Amino acid sequence: MTQPLAKREILLGVSGGIACYKAVEVLRGLKRAGAEVTVVMTDHAREFVQPLTFQTLSNRPVGTALFDLDRESRIGHIRMAEQAELALVAPCTANVLAKLRAGMADDLLTTVLLATTAPIYLAPAMNDNMLRNAATVENLAALERRGVRVIPPGVGFLAEGKEGPGRLADPDAIVQAVVAHFQGQPGAEDGRSPDLSGRKILVTAGPTVEDIDPVRFLSNRSTGRMGFALAEECRDAGARVTLVTGPSQLPDPGGMAVQRVRGAEEMCQAVLERQGEQDALILAAAVSDYRVKSYSPRKLKREGKETLSLELEQNPDIAARVGERKRAGQVLVVFAAESEDVAANAAKKLHKKRADLVVANDITEPGAGFASRQNRVTLIRAGAEARAETLPLMDKHAVSRRILAAVAELLPRP
Repeated sequence: MTQPLAKREILLGVSGGIACYKAVEVLRGLKRAGAEVTVVMTDHAREFVQPLTFQTLSNRPVGTALFDLDRESRIGHIRMAEQAELALVAPCTANVLAKLRAGMADDLLTTVLLATTAPIYLAPAMNDNMLRNAATVENLAALERRGVRVIPPGVGFLAEGKEGPGRLADPDAIVQAVVAHFQGQPGAEDGRSPDLSGRKILVTAGPTVEDIDPVRFLSNRSTGRMGFALAEECRDAGARVTLVTGPSQLPDPGGMAVQRVRGAEEMCQAVLERQGEQDALILAAAVSDYRVKSYSPRKLKREGKETLSLELEQNPDIAARVGERKRAGQVLVVFAAESEDVAANAAKKLHKKRADLVVANDITEPGAGFASRQNRVTLIRAGAEARAETLPLMDKHAVSRRILAAVAELLPRP
């Protein structure tokens, strides 16, 4: 049996919610994957599951008290913080989210999380109204801006006896997120972060919006997460980055030029204006293929109309125009979101757009693609020895590093 987490040191934080019993399955999954796991429980978590359960399955003492005389004689919380290669909180309650956002350290778990320099993953689980509360939404957004990764909760049967969002993500999905982190970690054998120092790279992201009238518009399900992750990884690899993004709720990343646009024509103009100075262009935006032929400056009324017909016309094909103008040595990466014959359709797009690399994904796969923090893609390279490489389900930052490794191979040496 393969053990993708063999000898990895994982800190598993368990906070007090009814989903605590699922943390046992998370621990079992991490152990099956080969990880060494240290469990830290809050006082409230101990009301749901006894520490002995986690101790038996982890074969390690469970951390429960900040002032444990034995552990703290050796500054135990600092040792746990330094030992961890990744910290995971599952379940993560609204209370713990608020404390982490504020930087509080009033128990063992929050103290260890404040002291660690390891990546932190949170798997929230709570009542649907608590999840939607403005304070929780702001806390999650603030933590993500700091680099904390969130494994989103699912929709399902809640403890209150109703269906809704807030259910802890499936334990297998949580374990897979940890596996994906290490598979895509910079410096790992299969996920090295390339050196792009001094390179100029333009990335497009998000959807485009095509207005029908002052109220309505045509768009798609893209959130911009994939393109933003690519831009951030380009920046971290030393590149000079320009991000051209359609409407997205994500905040502007630091350390790069950001231009926000609305429609496909505006995005096309922004890209073509900057194409000449780029070493590579990564077109990750989900561009609307069509726009309404005649925009109505007034709101369209429904009175007297059983049906409404809109005449659409094609938007500019940004990838094709970039491919036509691509100079020697300039790298073009395009994305192909497909629902059938994924590899074949993506390969056609690769040649039609004169691209060097196509990133294909199956939009019908659960847990990947639009609005997800993970993605499963296939990389198809151009050339006589064109080859397809299908990656496992990964965090979008890990996927980005694999894409950039391929881009680095394609770029001519300085």
